[in-house]
Amino acid sequence: MATFFSPFQIQLGLGAIPLQVGEACDRPARSLTTDSRQIQPGDIFLALRGDRFDGHDFVAQALADGAIAAIVDRDYQPPSDLAAGHLLQVDNTLWAYQEVARLWRQRCSLPLIGITGSVGKTTTKELIAAMLAVRGPVLKPEANYNNEIGVPKTVLQIDPDHHWAAVLEMGMRGRGQIAELARIAQPNIAVITNVGTAHIGLLGSEQAIAEAKCELLAQLSGTGLAILNADNHRLIATAQRLNLPRCRTYGLQNGDLQGQLIDLETLVVEGQRFRLPLPGAHNALNFLAGLAIAQELGLDWEAFRDLSVTLPQGRARRIELSPDIVLLDETYNAGLESMLAALQLLADTPGQRRIAVLGTMKELGDFSETYHRQVGEKAAALGLDRLLIYADPTEAAAMQAGASAIATQIFTNAEDLLSELRQSVQTGDRLLFKASRSVALDRILADFVAVYSAV
Repeated sequence: MATFFSPFQIQLGLGAIPLQVGEACDRPARSLTTDSRQIQPGDIFLALRGDRFDGHDFVAQALADGAIAAIVDRDYQPPSDLAAGHLLQVDNTLWAYQEVARLWRQRCSLPLIGITGSVGKTTTKELIAAMLAVRGPVLKPEANYNNEIGVPKTVLQIDPDHHWAAVLEMGMRGRGQIAELARIAQPNIAVITNVGTAHIGLLGSEQAIAEAKCELLAQLSGTGLAILNADNHRLIATAQRLNLPRCRTYGLQNGDLQGQLIDLETLVVEGQRFRLPLPGAHNALNFLAGLAIAQELGLDWEAFRDLSVTLPQGRARRIELSPDIVLLDETYNAGLESMLAALQLLADTPGQRRIAVLGTMKELGDFSETYHRQVGEKAAALGLDRLLIYADPTEAAAMQAGASAIATQIFTNAEDLLSELRQSVQTGDRLLFKASRSVALDRILADFVAVYSAV
């Protein structure tokens, strides 16, 4: 990694109080970590407090293991026999973590792409990172590091001597959170994939969600570029209220950069044909966002004609079982928009029967019953052959009511659902599995694959 801050530089940058001065206070540290288990000689350890852990319990061990400094809060009482090292005290160590990351970002002049949206953040991050990787190493978070701890963790992994670009996603649970993440990461390019209903139970309306997502745009510098989904009218209308330095839009119906979806896996843009690494209109939109960024950074689109992308498990995964059974694994999470898009993908997938196995969409608040009914209505409108529902009682009933025109069945436990799948799935079937993460539909899918493959 490029030369990192010394403990003394961090002390000055944070305005921290030195409780103990170490001999190596002027020596550049190797890195900063919050995990005492990963301490290497020359690291700085920062002690975070959480609901189920307290990093302050491991300060002494971190210094004993070779950390040249530790950052603690005002509630920490150092023991009398604390090992040698620089000990810095701040009011709040989470703030300190974010601030060190912000200061590090200021040292790194590489392009940083920040991505948010109600749906598609991770997929878009993976697509953009794969595109940019044709030029050189790109930093991207391997896990879902899109919150107040994950974003600074990723920023601190930037190595300007190794990475030529970085791609981060930014999530939220309320107003002001994306603004704070953008303040830390300071993106040069801001991407908003869409505005939908995810977290509407917390924010109250789609317009409130749009305004919260557009906090990312408000943090752009005078030379920053906004990349926006022009097919999402609420997003565009909200973004237009801001004095954006530069903006480029994309879409399948609207935008500066428009694509034509020929089939599930073929997209034509400005006369060039691309094989989509991930099928469906929703993934075509994400791909267009990547093309817009590649164009901005001077990359030749030719390299993306046959791009490959590997997503985390439970996202746009296709599992093929013999004989001729296809499972669409979308079990990582679910909101109204992603659920509707996944149902459309299922309907468009060639096969004999199309069966949706759906669970609860969480965090919808007072809108939950209405949106689950809409999902059922969509399944019926698409003419799916069956709908198997594994959801909370109210949501299950709403989904079934919406899908009254097609065969539906509600399951209240995983064992019954698994049993039904084992008995009824047959050659030519195409099945979609989708629910919010906490439903654990991924476990049922894994059990079905294991049982079916063993037969």
